[in-house]
Amino acid sequence: MKGKRRSPQFDSSDALLDAPVVEALDLHGFTALEAPAIVRGFLEGWHRRGAGAGAVVHIITGRGKGSKGGPVLRRVVAGLLQGALRPLVADWALDDAGGGFKVRLR
Repeated sequence: MKGKRRSPQFDSSDALLDAPVVEALDLHGFTALEAPAIVRGFLEGWHRRGAGAGAVVHIITGRGKGSKGGPVLRRVVAGLLQGALRPLVADWALDDAGGGFKVRLR
């Protein structure tokens, strides 16, 4: 019998934040409507190649200084990591600069 898959956890530990990044995805210039498909394709690509488990990627959203109402992409990506993309994500953390996420793949 299979156990329930744990939800990805927000992890602000130095282990995740200091982990080497295997690839980065820069979402600057993309809209909140475009970002979900781009992030999904990026993470699913790692899993299809079989190179995902334990790898750390950096999803750069920007700090939202040019957006009315604050960082739009940051909210979109955080929602994806906690929701639709949960099966692909082991843990995640806001990066040190606050402009993206470090994500450990499942």
